[in-house]
Amino acid sequence: MQTGRTPPRPGREGAGPVAAVAFSASSVQAGAAFGATLFPLIGPFGVTGMRQLVSAVALLAIARPPLLRLGLRRLLPAVLLGVVLVGMNFTLYSAVQRIGLGLGVTVEFLGPLGVALLGARGGGARAAAARAGCGALALIGVVLITDPLTGARVDVIGLAFGAAAAILWAAYILLSERAGALPGVTGTAVAGLTGTVLTLPVLVLLLLAVPREALPHVLLIGAITGVLSSALPYSIDLIVLRRMPRSLFGMLQSLHPVAAAVFGLVVLHQLLGPVQVGGIAAVCAANVLAVLVARRAR
Repeated sequence: MQTGRTPPRPGREGAGPVAAVAFSASSVQAGAAFGATLFPLIGPFGVTGMRQLVSAVALLAIARPPLLRLGLRRLLPAVLLGVVLVGMNFTLYSAVQRIGLGLGVTVEFLGPLGVALLGARGGGARAAAARAGCGALALIGVVLITDPLTGARVDVIGLAFGAAAAILWAAYILLSERAGALPGVTGTAVAGLTGTVLTLPVLVLLLLAVPREALPHVLLIGAITGVLSSALPYSIDLIVLRRMPRSLFGMLQSLHPVAAAVFGLVVLHQLLGPVQVGGIAAVCAANVLAVLVARRAR
C-alpha cells in the first residue's frame, strides 16, 4: 500500500533501471573476459556452449516455466532469442580471439547503434543530417580501432566476426522486447534451453578432449562465465526493457565497449593504444548522440 506516502521522484525512480543496465554491462564483459581464458582448451564454441548450459540450468531452476501451458506461439520469440544468442556469443568470441575483447565488443556495438539510428523517425532534414553524422562518427571510430597510424596489419576475419556479432546483437535487442512479454525470466530460460540444445553435443566432445587435470578448472571458469555473461545480465535486460524505452536502453549499451576495455586489460592484460581508445570513445559517442537526436525528433 502506498497510501499517505510521498511518491518517488521521477529521476530517482529511473535510477534503478539505469543502474541495473550498468551492472548488466559490467557483468557481461567480466564474464566474457574470464571465458576468453578458456580459448586454448575449448575454443570460442566451447565457451559459448558453457554459457548456454549454465544459463539454462540456473534459469530453468528459478523460473520453472510452464512450457506446455504457454504454447509454442508465445514461446517462439524466446526460442528465436536462443538461436540468436548462440550466434552472437560465438561470433563475438571468435572476434575476441583474433582482435581482443575491447575491440571485438566495440565492433559488435555497432548493432545497438544501428537499432538507434534505424529506429529514429521524423525530425526533418536537420535530424536526418544529424543521424548521418552519427553514422559517420561510428565509422571513423571503427577505422581508428584498427590503429591505422601504426601500420599494423588489420585482422579482417576478426572484424568480420565482430560485424556478424553486431547484426545479431541488434536482433537480440528486438527479440528481447518480445520475449520480455513472457512472465518473469521465462524468456531468458527458454532462450538458454534452446541454446543448450543447439550447442550441447559439440560441447560434450570438446570437454572430452580436455586433459583430465584441466577439466575442473574449465568447468569452474565455465560456470562463472555462464552466470556473469548470460544468466544474470540477460535476465536483467528482459526485466529492464519492460520499464525503459528501447532508445534509452540502446544508449546505455555504450557502457559495454568501455567495460570490455577495462576487463580486457585487468583479466586478459590486453593493452589498447591511444588511437584505439579514441575509436572506442567515438563509437560510444555516436550511439549516445543518435539516441539524443531520435528523442529530439520525436
